[in-house]
Amino acid sequence: MHKRISTLFDRRGFLKKSSLATLTTLLGTEIVFADKLPPYYLPLRAEIDPMATKHKGLVVLNDKPWNVETPAHLLDDAITPADKLFIRNNGLLPESITADTWTLTINGESVKKAKTYTLAELKKKFKPYTYQLTLECAGNGRAGYFPKTSGNQWTDGGVGCAEWTGVRLKDILADVGVTNDAVYIGYYGKDLHVSLDPTKPVISRGVPMRKALEDETLIAWAMNGSPIPLVHGAPLRLVIGGWPASVSGKWLHTIAVRNKVHDGAKMTGKSYKLPINPVEPGQDPPEDQFRIIESMPVKSLITFPQTGALLTGGQPLALRGHAWAGDRSVRDLSISIDFGSTWQKADLKAAKNRLAWQHWSATVTFPKPGYYEVWARATDDAGVSQPMVMPQWNPEGYCNNACHRIAVKIG
Repeated sequence: MHKRISTLFDRRGFLKKSSLATLTTLLGTEIVFADKLPPYYLPLRAEIDPMATKHKGLVVLNDKPWNVETPAHLLDDAITPADKLFIRNNGLLPESITADTWTLTINGESVKKAKTYTLAELKKKFKPYTYQLTLECAGNGRAGYFPKTSGNQWTDGGVGCAEWTGVRLKDILADVGVTNDAVYIGYYGKDLHVSLDPTKPVISRGVPMRKALEDETLIAWAMNGSPIPLVHGAPLRLVIGGWPASVSGKWLHTIAVRNKVHDGAKMTGKSYKLPINPVEPGQDPPEDQFRIIESMPVKSLITFPQTGALLTGGQPLALRGHAWAGDRSVRDLSISIDFGSTWQKADLKAAKNRLAWQHWSATVTFPKPGYYEVWARATDDAGVSQPMVMPQWNPEGYCNNACHRIAVKIG
């Protein structure tokens, strides 16, 4: 019997009550005659496909675990809808999700005393906050590196900026009590290792205390005003904007306050790390020559029109998109139609709140019929701009923030 499937059944081979509750939640309706299910029988729809509730235009990079990206033109919304937000999972979806009994435990070497809260207690005890926060996979843009690196070949769609509602982590930690030697926090979720071995950790990452204690670092239970969907971490998710989305742990049940840099799964080795010094493309330095990725680099997207647009000669082209810069803000956004030889400033709006992306718009005209590329380049408030073609190569394929571009043909 499949190891993962067998955990759903009791000794007699019938679905456990907890398994039935989970399946009911995932299916969105009661399983009629559930008491009549034969031994070791799993309903046909038990293997829930996250894509069943996703926008049909999304691109599946991997299904074990799910990694799904959103084409740039589908990211045109000011606030990213749940069905258009990318999926980056390191493990399999949890088998048992019951919001009514879900708890969050705060423990670790640097808490005065471990404490556990129910979801209802979190909502009642602490003031809720809502922030729009940019989440981007560290590997977003990996497909643009040459030579190629291993890993899912994300193009530009591993990013989104939804609204998240929950309690500030800083308020929970103040209630628990943190000692002076606190250095880092690390999260633990209920996702399952792809090997189906319950003893193997999936991912357990974290951030330094300075980031953990920011106002915008949330323990969230809602996304865009509704309960967080299962694939995005229901019923509780750590949400930390501006840093690799891998620090925003899904299906959250524990946060450890550490007296050292967190050493959970995907915090050691070369995962989510960049070389300290520039390396020759194709080379892979030793592990001690890497640093943990923190604030993500300045970046932008053209979300309208879709690449491949066809226009009549003399017709102006209206453009729009988003720009973001990790912990920083974006100072300006420029557009080029001549492969970066000249640039035209776009109209750039302020962010809704800190760590949210910024919207921009522009209108361009083309001198004559033919093939053109429209490039977008953002510059952050420290004066750092996107590279036009490819940034410094790295062996893990992280943080490619080259200019986004679309193709346009003028007839």
